[in-house]
Amino acid sequence: MTALQIQIHDDLRTQHPEWVHANGDCPMCDVYEARLAELLETYARGGSDESAAAVHRAIQDAASVNRLPSA
Repeated sequence: MTALQIQIHDDLRTQHPEWVHANGDCPMCDVYEARLAELLETYARGGSDESAAAVHRAIQDAASVNRLPSA
């Protein structure tokens, strides 16, 4: 995991303790992290301003309404 992934992993669990199961699993966090990784990979492959804007919008949208970005 990169430092950014670790930070996101930790922050999701801190910001949304209701998502974390008693055994420490966090399926909602896992989905969120996977979606963000997918968006970042798309950006890394394309490197276009449009894909960077899509990643930024997805992060902002999710943060503003506390929901997962749509797949």
